[in-house]
Amino acid sequence: MQPNTLAIHAGYEKDEQLTMAVPLYQTTAYEFKSTEHGANLFSLKELGNIYTRLSNPTTDIFEKRFAQVEGGAAALATASGMAAIFYAIANCTKVGDNIVTSDKLYGGTYTQFVHTLKRFGVEVRFFDTFNVQTAEELIDENTKAIFFESISNPSIDIPDIEKIVEIAKKHKILSIVDNTVATSYMFRPFDWGIDLSVHSTSKYVTGQGLAMGGIIVEREGLNEFLKGNDKYAHFNEPDESYHGLVYTDLDFPAFCLRARLSLLRDLGSVPAPFNSWLMIQGLETLKVRMQAHCDNAMKIAKFLKNHPKVKEVKYPLLEGDKNYDNAVKYLKDGASGLLSFDVGSFDVAKNAIDKLKIFSLVTNIGDTKSIVTHSASTTHQQLSDEDLLACGVTPGLIRLSIGIEDVDDLIADLDNALK
Repeated sequence: MQPNTLAIHAGYEKDEQLTMAVPLYQTTAYEFKSTEHGANLFSLKELGNIYTRLSNPTTDIFEKRFAQVEGGAAALATASGMAAIFYAIANCTKVGDNIVTSDKLYGGTYTQFVHTLKRFGVEVRFFDTFNVQTAEELIDENTKAIFFESISNPSIDIPDIEKIVEIAKKHKILSIVDNTVATSYMFRPFDWGIDLSVHSTSKYVTGQGLAMGGIIVEREGLNEFLKGNDKYAHFNEPDESYHGLVYTDLDFPAFCLRARLSLLRDLGSVPAPFNSWLMIQGLETLKVRMQAHCDNAMKIAKFLKNHPKVKEVKYPLLEGDKNYDNAVKYLKDGASGLLSFDVGSFDVAKNAIDKLKIFSLVTNIGDTKSIVTHSASTTHQQLSDEDLLACGVTPGLIRLSIGIEDVDDLIADLDNALK
């Protein structure tokens, strides 16, 4: 089946109630049939629900559905996108390890990588997004992953993904993409050989700013990559915290299983069942919303490109954009609803933003409602001037998350704000 059909039907088998809508299992715990049944669940002799910190029927449907939409083998839902990123890195590293990452990152990811992971003993090394060969120069025996964003936020850049994957495979390390901005419909990570994708489902998936959430998806066949790979010994050796379980010996996708039984169990960034239920509703309409986001964004990008007050517009499918060739190569049916434009200075940006009427000043993206953000003073405020430039954030940069309102109204709002 095609992704849009899977987004509406996958993972849900109707029970005797035959409800068309996926049921919401708003519960923390589950009764065991007997002491033997409980013991079997804890020892993995039987599969089933124990406690919602580990699994929940509603969340299970969301995970299965999302994995199939993305084209992956399995998924693990988390309480936020930042939790998904942290768990993906924590699941493949230990103290003394390092990861290599693109220098064009969302501000929250940059802070997690530079400051928080450092306190956990994991070093982060940055390569030039526009010269991915520099990533190879940073790899050593302790490198465990290459991380990048398929469409970076807010710089709106697309790296040479095929080259990144080639480098990762050469050095037998995991490739991880944050696919939040592109979504499963614009970019298909596993078609390009990427090992893992992460998303903030708080964005386009929920679509209306209703709920926090994140998800990790692993590709089919990742067990074969992990099995016997000395870089990931913890997948091949007994886990003493779980009865000596060896993850790659099981017939289940090992990366998400270990993240669930170790990280989700111990650190607890679990999604509320209600939030998973909301994500399911959003996933069902994601394709049609993304088409509207992309159509509106393209028209607005063309308008801004021809506006005398605008110094630069960043939207990958604009001809002449430095990301145009990569966008045509890697993206399908659009380049998402995110774009940035530079008006030259902080004061001009502030004046324009404060005059907008339809666009809401919010630090979020992916909403049906259009959003404006001044990245330098909000999401990336904690960065130094040097780091801001490395991330593609200038004082006059305005980020827009284009909603699905009538595009003529949005253009009129922007035109009035730029006068």
